[in-house]
Amino acid sequence: MSIKAACYGGFVATISKADLLKLDIAQRLELIEELWESIVDEANVGATLPLSAADRELLDQRLREDDEDPSAAIPWSEAKARLRQP
Repeated sequence: MSIKAACYGGFVATISKADLLKLDIAQRLELIEELWESIVDEANVGATLPLSAADRELLDQRLREDDEDPSAAIPWSEAKARLRQP
């Protein structure tokens, strides 16, 4: 895997996955944040996020289940508390 990034002066650099993994933790977290924000920005202007057929079916199934029995849902605060239990 390599990533091409346009730079000033028409120069294009290729950054490999190995090079990215050499960044320190703070730099990698900053990169993750920037990437995530770019995904959110694109999704907010109508870009579609890629889903496999299996992912789409799972989401559709969960929506049907919620429509059929909305009282089965639990608040996020409760779900988070359950996840944090040992």
